[in-house]
Amino acid sequence: MSLGWHCPTVMMYGDDGLTAWLNTQPTCDVTLLLDSGVADASIAASVREQIVRTGRMVRTITVTGPARLTDITELARQLEGTDLVVAVGGGSLLDRAKLAVLLRAGPGALARLTVPQRSGLIVLPPPESRGPRLVAVPTTLGTGSELSAVACLEYQQGKRLIMGSALRPDAAVIDPAATATLPPALVAEGVLEVLFRISGLYIGDHRDLPTEDALAQTLAVRMVELGHELRAVRSRGLPADDRLRTEIAKVSGLSHAGWVVLGRVPYAGKGWYLANELSTGMGLRKMTAVAALLPPMWGAIAAGDTRLGSARRLDGLWRRLRSAALDPWSAERPAPPLPEDPAAGIAALIDSWGIARRITAEPEQLTAIAQRTVRAWGAGLPMLDGLNTADIEELLGRAVNDSTPVGC
Repeated sequence: MSLGWHCPTVMMYGDDGLTAWLNTQPTCDVTLLLDSGVADASIAASVREQIVRTGRMVRTITVTGPARLTDITELARQLEGTDLVVAVGGGSLLDRAKLAVLLRAGPGALARLTVPQRSGLIVLPPPESRGPRLVAVPTTLGTGSELSAVACLEYQQGKRLIMGSALRPDAAVIDPAATATLPPALVAEGVLEVLFRISGLYIGDHRDLPTEDALAQTLAVRMVELGHELRAVRSRGLPADDRLRTEIAKVSGLSHAGWVVLGRVPYAGKGWYLANELSTGMGLRKMTAVAALLPPMWGAIAAGDTRLGSARRLDGLWRRLRSAALDPWSAERPAPPLPEDPAAGIAALIDSWGIARRITAEPEQLTAIAQRTVRAWGAGLPMLDGLNTADIEELLGRAVNDSTPVGC
């Protein structure tokens, strides 16, 4: 259980906060870490200009593709002598930066990351010393990596979740220019990712926490409102404007911190473990896996599988979300009422947002994914709360068989 709330990340909104923040810092040597996909984008030039404006020299490192531990250690070596890292990119780039900065703090972290284990979760000890400071500038929506104390890393066995307070960035910049070229479909996936995270923690915990619950409900409703606003914008062939993208980013960050997670039971969001293994095992986009899994998961919870979550809390949350979805953001094409059943309802909501959830797989593929899921997160480990291979294989089978889009 969480014993308290501490979020040391300084948040800056807009295109002028970084310079002011840097002027309060004693750092001298700055490294600008760029995802190759944004190296020539206006946000990279803007961030570089803000750093230079403070009189500091900037060294630029550009990286590409997913990172393994060897890539992280090489980046950490390149960061020798750096006081501050400003990372501009999506969730994978920010995770790479967080882990490289961690390794600069001392050799103990690398030892922990290389300990042989079957668990998909690696919990870090407190850092031995302080590495470079880190500023995160996210160019995607939904992950909330700029505020989280976790990072994902590819291992031979699959993607692993690394958790530790040292991974939380010192500062984050939410600049609309960073997501200006994000395709509307990826903006929609970002909305779903935030809703998935908030609802998973809320439904997966059977206890009532009045203040924490009220905030989680409000943020979940807000995401449905933003999702429908985005749907209306897309129906007119328009991109999401700066205000809409910034609102999505705000809630994304809030979903990782504060009263939303305070006091929640550990491992309440079991859907993440299942979606992680499904996306890795089948080479799917993460949100495609989430979109396929959510309806059967909610169906199992509604049917009384208490290991996955609380049917009572799911029903209460869905009633709120369904009411929020009745808001007709578009007079030309108002959203139809969603089904009362939570599983059918979330499927219809996902489809109305234009997010793909149709997947195909052979039975032996699902068996292998279920076995790998139990090895990494169950079989005595606490994350799956007793779910076994057959349970997970059944859920995955429903995700494949029930992924035909609902008419909306």
